[in-house]
Amino acid sequence: MLQMKKGDKETVIRSSGASGKKDDKRTVPLSSKKGTRTMSFSENLPKLKPYNRSVSIVGIGVTPFVRVKDDPEYDGLTEGELFGYAARAAMKDAGITGKDVDFMIHGQAGPGWTSNFATPHVHVANWIGMKGKASYHHSEACATGYLALETAVTQVASGKYDVVLSGCLEMPYSIAYPTKNLIFRRYGTDAMFHETLCSTMTRDYSLFTNGILPFHFEGWLQDYIEENGLSDEQVDALLTKMAINSRYQASINPLSLNDKDYETRAHEAGMASAEEFLHSKFNPKLGKWLRASCFEERCDGAGAFVVMPTEMAYDYTDHPIEVLGMGHSVVEYSNPQNEHTGTINAYKQVRELTGLTGADMDLFMTNDFFMAQQLLSAEECEYLPKGKGWEYIMEDRCMFTGDRPVQTNGGRCHYGHAAGASGVHDFYEAIMQMRGQADAHQIKKPIKHAMLRGFGGGQNLTCTIIRYN
Repeated sequence: MLQMKKGDKETVIRSSGASGKKDDKRTVPLSSKKGTRTMSFSENLPKLKPYNRSVSIVGIGVTPFVRVKDDPEYDGLTEGELFGYAARAAMKDAGITGKDVDFMIHGQAGPGWTSNFATPHVHVANWIGMKGKASYHHSEACATGYLALETAVTQVASGKYDVVLSGCLEMPYSIAYPTKNLIFRRYGTDAMFHETLCSTMTRDYSLFTNGILPFHFEGWLQDYIEENGLSDEQVDALLTKMAINSRYQASINPLSLNDKDYETRAHEAGMASAEEFLHSKFNPKLGKWLRASCFEERCDGAGAFVVMPTEMAYDYTDHPIEVLGMGHSVVEYSNPQNEHTGTINAYKQVRELTGLTGADMDLFMTNDFFMAQQLLSAEECEYLPKGKGWEYIMEDRCMFTGDRPVQTNGGRCHYGHAAGASGVHDFYEAIMQMRGQADAHQIKKPIKHAMLRGFGGGQNLTCTIIRYN
């Protein structure tokens, strides 16, 4: 325990010591009369203020999620080409060119790891008509795609710029060599990824991985199981159902990494059913509950969007996608249940700002690089009823054909996960659903409001509400 005194006030910080025991309490000085007391994460949140002017998404574009090194059609593509593809698609969707863009924002979770870039935004500016214009780069690990929207919206809402292009790319599967031409690439191995985690997770007073991959992320699921009295058989059936449904939705999405559902995979392996396949050697357990089908599939890809004031947006589209607000909380990894806590915080902020709850939403998207997060975050954000969400999943009500659709693109475990770019792909899915342009996996009811919960880096949590006008 570390004590720091300043005058008659005292701050006590409890942190993880060599024993590895965690205590997430923080005692802070309040006044000389009241002394000290424990402050929770939720008490430390600022209250969001409305935007100075309404901001809408007018254009959005993404690349397919692929594994560049393994795919002859895409082999040889570089970071700049992927970002340029997505940016040009977003501008075309908005009906503008680079000349119309005032400011560009570039996001990438691991530019130092995957591309050996220190300032990656400068490598793509000339390619998309941004020569000489201002831009910057940001990185918030797997939350980068969500923050790409937040940073763009705040630029426009402030009045500084009218048209902002914001995009993200990631190539964690097909990474660059430090000194070779970027068309020559190598596999991003788990050993390399582990080194990257070392630079992402806090490691000053705690075990930096905090039991990650997968044990840290099973903590929230374990609590849910105990709170709702689920048996081992029910949990296994739930995760199996989630995997089958997510893979099916990914398999009919032309942008997905995977084009085969689990029934097809089972038949190719000589098995009778998807259930048999998912309980075979092809889908081993990697934790107490989660199997390989419950984890992200790393791939390469990019996405971008164009935002502008809503009143201006009507000059370009009849139906702009208005960004009503975004809650944002950072709870770093040394704090137990950091993802759960951050989700509560971010949702609380956007709920209080907009007056809307998860129950008011028509679609829920979430960062789900551990598949159970679909259920856990949807319930925490009140999109699904507490303690009943698992029943909705078992009844297929969270499919694109159901009444409470969740993660209709198949999610990071089956659609694919390209780190910083994945959040933009979630927005793309929501917007295509709102426009009625999701083709084979189009939701059957009109989508007026959508909520997107972002998570990344073991710390950044966001909750965004968008509206189809």
